[in-house]
Amino acid sequence: MGKGEVTRERILAVAEAAVLAKGFGATSIDEVIAEAGLTKSGFFYHFRDKNALAREMVRRYVETNDRLFDDIFERGRQLSDDPLQAFLISLKLLAEVMADLPNGHPGCLIASICYQERLFDREVRDLTAQSVREWNARFRKIFDGIAAVYPPREAVDLDDLADMLSCIVDGGIIMSKTLNDPRRLERQILTFRSFIKLMFSAPPLA
Repeated sequence: MGKGEVTRERILAVAEAAVLAKGFGATSIDEVIAEAGLTKSGFFYHFRDKNALAREMVRRYVETNDRLFDDIFERGRQLSDDPLQAFLISLKLLAEVMADLPNGHPGCLIASICYQERLFDREVRDLTAQSVREWNARFRKIFDGIAAVYPPREAVDLDDLADMLSCIVDGGIIMSKTLNDPRRLERQILTFRSFIKLMFSAPPLA
């Protein structure tokens, strides 16, 4: 990684930490410049304005989460050829990753931007919406594979079920931070895992 890329990455890391801690509106460019140890000209060499910074923060955040999901769900598929068991393993792995964070999950950048969407241009808003749609589509594909082998025991819209995992994770992050209990997110993921197991497992023999 070249010097320019290192500087750009430092700016994005500093900005993301600040936004997750107090929101985008309360995070100033001057603050990011000072924390990153840059001059104003150094900052504006990399980012034209605050919306340009936000766009790259979202892209970086989405890429990081995509890699995390790719690694975890691929590991589940490697450990089991059964689609339900592979997903249950992956959820357990996801819960373990979240539990291993020393001070809990720092927050969701997508949610932070959504709460203050009037501060952003259309490109930033469209980028956040597209990232959510792609995550939901990822989980819908998994549920299609599960339902083909294990028809759900109750009538359920698989799109809504796919959306549910994102809701569980974001809701768990908010609850963990609000109640100062980092393990809440882990427990919410494990509870979702139990729900999926009940929804798709074959009923007991009479």
